[in-house]
Amino acid sequence: MERSAPAMRMPDPHSSAVPVPTYAVGTNADAGTCYHCGEPLPQAATTASVGGHARSFCCTGCTAAAQWIAGAALEDYYRLRQSPAGQVGTELPDYAAFDRDAVQAEHGLGIDGGREITVLTDAMRCAACAWLIDRALRREPGVLDITANAITGRIRLAWDPGQVSLSTLMARLAALGYRPWLATGEAREAARRRERNRWLMRLGVAGLGAIQAMMLAEALYLDTTGSMPVPTRDFFRWLTFLVSTPVVFYSGWPFLEGMWRELHGRTLGMDTLIGGSTLLAYFASVLETVRGGVHVWYDAAVMFVLLLLIARMLEQRARGIASAQVDALARARPALATRERDRDGTGLEQVPLAELAPGDVVRVAPGEAVPADGVLLDHSSSFDEALLTGESEPVSRQPGDTVLAGSHCRERPARIRLTRTGNDTRLSQLVQLVERAQAARPPLVRASERIAGWFVGALLLSAAAVYAWWHLHEPSRALEVTLAVLVVSCPCALSLAVPAALTTAHGALARIGVLALHGEALEALAGVDRAVFDKTGTLSDGRPVLQQVQTFGGAAPDEALRIAAALERDSRHPLAHAFAHVADVPPASGVRLEPGAGLRGNVDGREWRLGHAAFACRRRDDDGALWLGDGVRAAARFEIRETPRADAAEAITGLQAQGIGVEICSGDGETKVARFAAALGVGQARARQAPERKLSRVRELQHAGHVVAMVGDGLNDAPVLAGADVSLAMADGAALAQRAADFVVTGPSLARIPQAVALARRTRKVIRQNLAWALGYNLLAWPLAASGHVTPWLAALGMALSSLLVTLNALRLARSPDPPRPAAAAALPAS
Repeated sequence: MERSAPAMRMPDPHSSAVPVPTYAVGTNADAGTCYHCGEPLPQAATTASVGGHARSFCCTGCTAAAQWIAGAALEDYYRLRQSPAGQVGTELPDYAAFDRDAVQAEHGLGIDGGREITVLTDAMRCAACAWLIDRALRREPGVLDITANAITGRIRLAWDPGQVSLSTLMARLAALGYRPWLATGEAREAARRRERNRWLMRLGVAGLGAIQAMMLAEALYLDTTGSMPVPTRDFFRWLTFLVSTPVVFYSGWPFLEGMWRELHGRTLGMDTLIGGSTLLAYFASVLETVRGGVHVWYDAAVMFVLLLLIARMLEQRARGIASAQVDALARARPALATRERDRDGTGLEQVPLAELAPGDVVRVAPGEAVPADGVLLDHSSSFDEALLTGESEPVSRQPGDTVLAGSHCRERPARIRLTRTGNDTRLSQLVQLVERAQAARPPLVRASERIAGWFVGALLLSAAAVYAWWHLHEPSRALEVTLAVLVVSCPCALSLAVPAALTTAHGALARIGVLALHGEALEALAGVDRAVFDKTGTLSDGRPVLQQVQTFGGAAPDEALRIAAALERDSRHPLAHAFAHVADVPPASGVRLEPGAGLRGNVDGREWRLGHAAFACRRRDDDGALWLGDGVRAAARFEIRETPRADAAEAITGLQAQGIGVEICSGDGETKVARFAAALGVGQARARQAPERKLSRVRELQHAGHVVAMVGDGLNDAPVLAGADVSLAMADGAALAQRAADFVVTGPSLARIPQAVALARRTRKVIRQNLAWALGYNLLAWPLAASGHVTPWLAALGMALSSLLVTLNALRLARSPDPPRPAAAAALPAS
């Protein structure tokens, strides 16, 4: 939604200056739209006198808002605004939940004389809107301060709870057409801002200190003839001491704190070397300043801190790219939901998400986020699921379709009956998966840290040897050369080479809708040369259609359908969707799944089997259909038609173009599997594969030297998902709970899989480039520093540039291509 920047200050209503453009809404020139919100007028439009003129309104809420604005002498709002307000409506939510202590404690803070809170609104689109909100709320008793920002849509409000309740102020906003809601993810965002500001302050202090220290050091360096008077030299040194001290102990505090932790834990790491080198240069310079020695190295200490801070902030940026998905998901869930209080939907109330329960009916306005998973009621609408599935375009949902928490309503207001709340929603599961993936430390990272630790130990020993040699041959340069060796060979680039690339790659994967659940999975995915696909729910769209029913032995088709639907009712298998339309389904007991065969259970006191022919009725003619029987005799045969996912063929072609062989292993019959394979261009296909046979096939490929990726829907495929070198589970059904998978594809698009493979291979290439550069740099830099050809400040510059290079190289992985648009899919012909 486009907003105009509030570049101008709204004039006082009694002032004659009008320096802003006007927006005529509801005037004679714009008849047919609501005077307040600009929405088209319904047939039963409301007409009322405002400011001495007859105006038309779309609803009684907009009428009341305009009359209040006129009565408050704020009519200049209509003359000066650039965009209309939001529609008020005939029924406003109950904002009593805003007065609860738990809500105010989580989203507000205490100030002198009252409390302060920040709320959001989408309807504030121009400076006039911000001006109206400011003037309207300041009229309420107990309002201490208010700031409305039309760019961000945020309203910061300070009030005295003893004089006015927050719900009263929120109701006033809603009555003007600016429905508020609480900002979510604010604690995480505020903590991130505070941390960023601290680092920026450290960087600023280091930058200023480094500039001053280098200017003073240059004056000392230029005194090549020793003609500078000693008092002047000492004066410059003491000035350098003053500007260097805050750089070392404030800006460099993160490194000093890290050194203390490493020494306390009896380990050697980057911070030990960084902090030790900085303190060595600083205190050696202080000692030489006090005793009037020949050299000081303040400039090396401050440059070391400055350049390392820049490198560390770039590293944090790389990590921030990966954590951006978690931040976005945390903000996707609203803080409050609008729940129907009465069964007839006449009463509405605002409640915290913790009070929602399955079965509740909530209302979601356009632009608002869905609070929990549920089923759409009444009419169709479109929802933006970009954060959840990576789909850039809003998806259309029909009544009865599932709507996910965190998706945003786009077109019409939606009524949703909740099915999953709290931690059971898809959004909560995604957050948990991403956080678990980010907390994991891959073996490659642990190995690089161990190598860096050994390198630090070896570097300290070599520095001691260099100091001893120079102390014997040229004592005046011993400390300077040793310091240059410590600084120039600091293996920061080596320690950054792997984690910077992996964190950036994980962030890029999350943006295209692929979540890595294990740290080592990305490395395995890069080496894949064989992909094995399940069919139903993976290559197919998971929405099979019942095409034909054939009965035997006098069984009625309707009765056969009811029995089959009873067996499938609690099944998570995609084939259950084919029987979802059946009404009057009887209860089934003792239902259990026979892997690779079908379902068995008791319906109306009789045991039934639903699956392939040999399992259901001992028929040997496996024709790929779904059979219903008692284990001996057949009662019905169901012809099920499945449609491939829209981009299944495109994904398989993409994998084959990358040199990856593709085959299908399915539990379905030979005919169906062969037709799917032919339609998608897959040369090898295996039918009637039970989970153990799928695992056997994967083992066979592995023994032949292949690196195998298994792609399944997470249903009955746990053994083969765990047994493959790398596994990808589709997010449909129970896949999010499938802990055996290495990756979860969060959306319905299979085209993300070749994208993920390409990104994994790019990541492997970048890691090799980073490691090669880091090792090559250290092998080249150490002899130059040990031989006295590098000054300490140049050593700091070379080390920092090396770290910057590997970090910037890793950040190239963030430029991931957009997911390709799926082509239209055609249903496979019937058997």
